[in-house]
Amino acid sequence: MLSLGRKSGQYVVIGENIVVKVEGTKNGLKLLVDAPADVSVIRSEVWERDHPTPACILEDAKRAKKSPA
Repeated sequence: MLSLGRKSGQYVVIGENIVVKVEGTKNGLKLLVDAPADVSVIRSEVWERDHPTPACILEDAKRAKKSPA
């Protein structure tokens, strides 16, 4: 999994036609996703209703528990 630090107003481009922009709010951050209509963009809580948690997310959680705070 690629990990990128981004500040509010910055973005990343995936392929040629997907843009993910970070926007700061008073309560935290929002991700704005611009993708073609044929690309599914699904929030984790919706995805995990019908699918297992992705392995890369589980591995990140394991690493976080091992790391000293």
